[in-house]
Amino acid sequence: MSDHGQVRNMSMVGALRAALERSMREDPAVLLIGEDIADPEGGGTFKVTEGLSSTFGTERVRTTPISEQAIVGAAIGAAIGGLRPVAEIMLMNFVTVAMDQIFNHAAKLRYMSGGKTGVPLTIRTATGVGAGTAAQHSDMLEGWFAHTPGLKVVMPSGPAEAYGLLLATIQDDDPCIFVEKKELYGRREVVDLRGDPIPLGIARVARPGVDVTLIAYGGAVLECLTAADVLASQGVEAEVLDLRTVSPWDQRAVMESVAKTSAAVVVHESVREFGPGAEIAASIHEELFETIRSPVRRVAASACPVPFAPTLESAYLYTPETIVQAVRSTF
Repeated sequence: MSDHGQVRNMSMVGALRAALERSMREDPAVLLIGEDIADPEGGGTFKVTEGLSSTFGTERVRTTPISEQAIVGAAIGAAIGGLRPVAEIMLMNFVTVAMDQIFNHAAKLRYMSGGKTGVPLTIRTATGVGAGTAAQHSDMLEGWFAHTPGLKVVMPSGPAEAYGLLLATIQDDDPCIFVEKKELYGRREVVDLRGDPIPLGIARVARPGVDVTLIAYGGAVLECLTAADVLASQGVEAEVLDLRTVSPWDQRAVMESVAKTSAAVVVHESVREFGPGAEIAASIHEELFETIRSPVRRVAASACPVPFAPTLESAYLYTPETIVQAVRSTF
């Protein structure tokens, strides 16, 4: 188990586990609930919660039946009752089973109670394209949640970001959807376990540049960084902006960057049509129409279910070269 007084090279799974452990040590109101998350059941499908029930007991790390409605419903009740539950829904497609609890209850209770009833709930869920998990296990549905007032939507791009952002969501007094790209679970980097939570709604400049702004979050940030390396070899300096949170998104940071570079490409793994990129592009056009040199480009997934066959799965999603081509079209 991790010691939050150290700086360590660790995987994203390890960083998430460390954030959960630190949160549970610092706040006895934090508890975990989800399918197979306790050690007797294997410590979770992706092993994020491995070891935590042995440390904190099964009262605070509770394995549930296979019922997403029960998991989220119980977590909402616990949050209303003064706890800070972290509910794990194994895969994002399965969150659809609990939409009523999330949209009609968690997201609206503060508003419907006149601000008297907060729901300090974190829902962790995994998804992503690239591992052959096909149509019912791979969808990025962050746009559904970002469209709903009352929810915060967070998507880390790597271990250090996952650590700081998960600390922040657990401490937040409103319901947060924490989306983990499962293909990044094995990615390793140095994580400062003494670090502060990363404030929600504040983007970071992952790479500075002056010629075009690449706006992304989650795994798309890595593809943008690769594309930026290619562009640099061609004399184009791209600024890569990691939003970190889809809702609220850091509109100020985006506008400042695009005002500087005069062009933008928005990249995300969810389907292009009606996706978060459309909202970001529309906002840029409204604010900076006379400043940008070309329309904002969007690079995203194809409008079809996620394929299973590796060749079709590759065709479904963009590549760094796709991003490079989108940037080239802005000149």
